[in-house]
Amino acid sequence: MYNPAHFEESRVEMMHQLIADYPLGTVVTNGPEGLVANHIPFLVDRRSGDRGTLIGHVARNNDMWRDLERTPEALVVFQAVDGYITPNWYAGKREHHQVVPTWNYAVVHAYGPIVIHEDPKWLRGVVGRLTKHFETAEPIPWKMADAPSDFIASQLDAIVGIEIPITRIIGKWKTSQNRTLADREGVIAGLTERGGAGDAEMAELVRATLPS
Repeated sequence: MYNPAHFEESRVEMMHQLIADYPLGTVVTNGPEGLVANHIPFLVDRRSGDRGTLIGHVARNNDMWRDLERTPEALVVFQAVDGYITPNWYAGKREHHQVVPTWNYAVVHAYGPIVIHEDPKWLRGVVGRLTKHFETAEPIPWKMADAPSDFIASQLDAIVGIEIPITRIIGKWKTSQNRTLADREGVIAGLTERGGAGDAEMAELVRATLPS
């Protein structure tokens, strides 16, 4: 990934937080016909390994996990909000007009070997953790115990667990850091006024990178 120094985010805790906030990862692996992408929600175990470990599962019918014998390493891409940035928001436009549009975003690329788990006890534990995590915000959180045990057992038979110890992790926060302070403040004001999907979140990301 092209990652100029002013956009680079190297703090592991910040990258882990982005994964926690935007857990649907795009998993890129090398299959028999070339590169394959799958979209899988993950938990990040921050205490496992130096850079954390990603935990999730895929359908047993998904050939991805069978094709890993040749190339077990995967790239998982997590993306936060993104948005178009018009040069009309830049103070510089009113001064010299030497400005162009761009696109802001924040992403994390996590690399590591995929470890496959078929043990029912391991799978039950991971599905329980995933369920508990994602049901937290629900008024009445669903629990695995709410479904018949034989039904849950059949569902567990239909999946395999995947665990990715992160060996390399790269963060890129492209949030107008290459612009002047006045331009960045203009971007925050413009995003706030536009009020589109994700604009408030992007305004906060830009604000978070302002010099203190």
